Amino acid sequence: MQLLYKEDWEETKQRMLAWWAHENFGRCGLAVTAPRKNPPELPPLPSEPKTPDDKWYNIDYFAAHCERAHAATFHGGEAFPVWHGGYAGHTSHACFLGCELKADFTTGWVEPHPALAGDSIDYRGLQIDESCRNYQFQLEFLRRSSEAAKGRSIPGVGAFGGGGDTLAALRTTARLLYDVIDRPDEVRAAELHLMEQWCRLYDTFYEITKEAAEGSTCWFGLWSPGKFYASQNDFSYMISPQSYRDIFLPGLEKQLEFLDHSVYHVDGIAAFAHVDMLCELPELQGLQILPGSGKPGPLHHMDVLKKVQAARKNLHLYLGANEVETALGELSARGLFICTSCETEDDARDLLKKAEKWSTDRN
Repeated sequence: MQLLYKEDWEETKQRMLAWWAHENFGRCGLAVTAPRKNPPELPPLPSEPKTPDDKWYNIDYFAAHCERAHAATFHGGEAFPVWHGGYAGHTSHACFLGCELKADFTTGWVEPHPALAGDSIDYRGLQIDESCRNYQFQLEFLRRSSEAAKGRSIPGVGAFGGGGDTLAALRTTARLLYDVIDRPDEVRAAELHLMEQWCRLYDTFYEITKEAAEGSTCWFGLWSPGKFYASQNDFSYMISPQSYRDIFLPGLEKQLEFLDHSVYHVDGIAAFAHVDMLCELPELQGLQILPGSGKPGPLHHMDVLKKVQAARKNLHLYLGANEVETALGELSARGLFICTSCETEDDARDLLKKAEKWSTDRN
C-alpha cells in the first residue's frame, strides 16, 4: 500500500521489519520530520473549541488537524503520519472502568475510582463499562480514523495505559505505594486482572484499525505488521527492582506474550534501576531510554544505553538532530532507532544521508 503522505511507505515497512529483527539494514533506524518544502493547499481549520469537552470529543476537529499536520510534514526515514486525537486520558483503561477525568485544553487528570477508596483492593468488581461515553467514543473515533486514514496515513490503536499506571490511576499513586508494602499479593492479583482486561481492549481496538494500518501503531511512533504497543509502568519510578519483579513483572510478562512486538518505555532516571530486569525478558524486543522532563538527554547515560545494546535489545531514543552523529559514534547502528526533527526538509534529507556514513555495526 502506498500512502499519500509517506511516499516510501513500502520501503519503510521493510526497514522496520529489519529493525524489529535486530538486523543491519545499512544505517540506524531514523525517524526525522520537518516542515514540508511544498505543502499542498488545505482548507482553513475549524474554529477552536470553546471548552475542553468540546475539544476532546470532537472528531471533526481532530480530523482537520491530522490532515493539515500530515500534509505539511516531511516524514523522512522511518517517520510516518499517525492519525490520532490527542492523549488527554479520556480514552484510557481507567476511564473505561468508571473513573472521572478532569481535563484542560492540553491534557487531563484521572480521578481515583470511588470503589477503591477503602483499605483493600477489591479488583473483582472492576469491569469495563462498554456503554460509557468514553468507551463508545473510542470505538467511534477508531472507526472514523481507520476510514479517514486509508491510503493517506496510519491509524493508531490509541493510548489506553497499562502496567501499574492504570492501577495507580484507579487507586491514587500515594495509596498504591502503601499497598505495595502492605498488601503486595492483592496488588499482584489486581494487576493481572487488569492486564487480562487490557488484552481484550487491545483486541477490540486492533480489529477496527488493523486493515487500514496494515498491522498497528499506537502513541509511540513505531509500526508493526502485527500487534504492537509500548509497554510501560511509570509508577515503577518509585519502587525497588525487587518490588517490581515480585509484584508487576507477571503482568508485564502477560502483556509481552500477548503482543507481537513491544518496546518498553523507561521513563525517568529512577526507572533506569529496572533496566537489568527488563533486558532479561526474552519477549521484549527493545527499550526506550528517556531521562525525563528537565533532565539531561539520553546521551548523558551512555552506560545505560550500552547496557541495553550489550543485551542485544533494540534501543529507542529521542535526540536533537545535532546529537545524531555523537550517538552513532558511540553506539551500534544495529537495533538503534532515533527520533528527531529538523528545521527544513533539505536538512532532514541531508541528515538521512549523513546517518548512513556515520552508522557502524558494532554488534
